[in-house]
Amino acid sequence: MALLSQQLQRFLLTKFMDCHSFKSTPNRSNVVTVKARIRTCSAIAIDTQSSPLADVAGIRWGSTSLQGPREEMEDDVVLRSDGLDGFSFAAVLDGHGGSSSVNFLRDELYKEFCTALQGGLLLTEKHFNAIREAIQEVFQKVDQKLLTWLELNGEEDESGSTATVIFIGNDKMFVSHVGDSCVVLSRSGEVEVLTNPHRPYGSNKVSLQEIRRIREAGGWIVNGRICGDIAVSRAFGDQRFKTKKNEMLTKGVEEGRWSEKFVSRVQFSGDLVTASPDVFQVALGTDAEFVLLASDGLWDYINSSEAVAFVRNQLRQHGDVQLASEKLAEAALDRRTQDNVSIVIADLGRTDWRNLPLQEQNLVYELGQALATIGIVSLGVWMTTLLS
Repeated sequence: MALLSQQLQRFLLTKFMDCHSFKSTPNRSNVVTVKARIRTCSAIAIDTQSSPLADVAGIRWGSTSLQGPREEMEDDVVLRSDGLDGFSFAAVLDGHGGSSSVNFLRDELYKEFCTALQGGLLLTEKHFNAIREAIQEVFQKVDQKLLTWLELNGEEDESGSTATVIFIGNDKMFVSHVGDSCVVLSRSGEVEVLTNPHRPYGSNKVSLQEIRRIREAGGWIVNGRICGDIAVSRAFGDQRFKTKKNEMLTKGVEEGRWSEKFVSRVQFSGDLVTASPDVFQVALGTDAEFVLLASDGLWDYINSSEAVAFVRNQLRQHGDVQLASEKLAEAALDRRTQDNVSIVIADLGRTDWRNLPLQEQNLVYELGQALATIGIVSLGVWMTTLLS
């Protein structure tokens, strides 16, 4: 919970950080990788771009990537309008252990989709099983190509990346997902969460399934991390949990992370991290307002109900989807996010935002915020008095 108001926190950030604006050359006409404008504030950077996909299927797009306290920006956003007739493509790639895997996936994933989905023709068919199989095969094929590429690089590359992908048409959407990013759909203000995070901890059904799969493959979990290392259970790349598991064990012994006796009892029977995606089809009726796709740097600090309400109020105020995505990223910063944040908003063009009333503030929540702020200030004054 944010203990200071967004306005106050922004004021403090403004006072203590010197922010500058830069411009770079635009990307290729049909590809958006969110690099057009970079605003940096000390160690924090926000990359944004107004999307050229505004006329595709009547959708208006906004996208933002924000670098938080992390040393490296390992996220990426990809928007494409070419190659899939009648559908627009959006993906959030959330990398870890370096940016190599994200850089590989940025173009390769979409290229394989265009081929496997027959230029979008397959997505128009009514046979969902065929669509799901084609999407799953693309994820597996690209992961194998990535692992081969990482191996050929000759360097010890431990990078990996989650990937959450959406294909949006006029009346339906397909979602393909590995990792802990999330897609939500706003239907007349009601929140519909479309994905579940793939994490090796928690008591929900998906987490328990992931934990069981990892253990059956010969892995173990320490403090919510696979082999005490990674906190996401499905991703591209991550050689040490797929093709280099034995090398991982040897390195762990050398580093003193576990004993030779322990390693001698380990028997792997499968990959500990997989790129097998969940695939869904979602109907987009007249009540469908917008789709919000974001990395866990947002969802770990702002829940889906708050995020949807925030975007709806932003669109009521000014109708600018790009600005709404930027403001939502700033809200994650206000909540002290410790991760990079990438956001895609697709306004489906079915809502007259100007004629919708603004949502009332949650007075109980605001009162709690105020009381918490007063309490922290009072505690600070009391401690200052003791130390003086």
